[in-house]
Amino acid sequence: MRNLFAVPLLLAVFLIAVTSGWGQQPAGSPASAGTEAALEVAVNRAFQFVAYGDIRFTNPADVAPSNVEIRRALVNQIAAIRPSFILVSGDLVLQGDNPADWAIWDAETKPWSERKLPVFPTIGNHELYRDPAAGLRNYFQHFAELKNSRYYSLRAGNTLTLVLDSSEDETTGTQGQWLASQLDHLPNDVDFVFLLLHHPPYTNSKEGFLGGGGHSTRAREQALAKMLEERQLKTRPRFIVFSGHVHNYERYEHHGVTYIVTGGGGATPYTVLRKPEDEYRQPGLTYHYCVVRVNGTKLDLDMMKLEMQNGQPHFVRADSVVIISAPALPAKAAAAR
Repeated sequence: MRNLFAVPLLLAVFLIAVTSGWGQQPAGSPASAGTEAALEVAVNRAFQFVAYGDIRFTNPADVAPSNVEIRRALVNQIAAIRPSFILVSGDLVLQGDNPADWAIWDAETKPWSERKLPVFPTIGNHELYRDPAAGLRNYFQHFAELKNSRYYSLRAGNTLTLVLDSSEDETTGTQGQWLASQLDHLPNDVDFVFLLLHHPPYTNSKEGFLGGGGHSTRAREQALAKMLEERQLKTRPRFIVFSGHVHNYERYEHHGVTYIVTGGGGATPYTVLRKPEDEYRQPGLTYHYCVVRVNGTKLDLDMMKLEMQNGQPHFVRADSVVIISAPALPAKAAAAR
């Protein structure tokens, strides 16, 4: 008789645990292996999305860390083109622990919420500014669908986006194990793999650059790039990496992997010394967003640069790239391999 009662008793305990939140990671702690959010957006075969970052929403009167005119113009333009979703490469707000900055985020991104545009961010250093635990609480309160996952996946049609937390090592520990597992088990119908993180694997920006600020590449992102490039050589879907942190735009290709630095969302701009390996050569400041159009195995990426003319925003296509992914093998051929 004890065995007959054991199953209902265990089921009741399980239901209590689920509904009460037992075993859930507290906000601000890394998600443990196997609990990362796996999100999905319904899209047509041909769809478009936007990637950009380093906005630093804050008090509009505080003009030093972020240009309110620029960031509002970008938000409105992105809302106008109605992308299927928006990827934000970190530094959404100036101070992650400051509820007032998140209130500005809510107010100034209202054009997105009114159009029900899904927003998928990654954690930037400003989300962790001063009090990381408070910053993460605010972050996860605004993005409850992440379920406290500091790294997560997003499926949209024939694409997979892997969002990484570059405040922690991307290639070791639980995050590294998760990333390796994701790349080891790519679905056969995925043609493009996007990686979104804050710190760039490649940049010609430099710390302390006298021409106007900057950030150098760190060893951990260099290790990530090496791993991706080794995998790309034996992987059919194309890898495209979006990062921020550097408040400008850069584009590189190394061993088949495309790297986009998209940090022109409104934060204090940085000057970048353009070198031959950077596919974008224009000097100067580059407030912008990137629009990505996916249609089967073809991807078109345009960088739309914002220029203010007589106090009015004007957008120009300042950079473009087409990326083609090899078609998937038929199911029988894939099984035979």
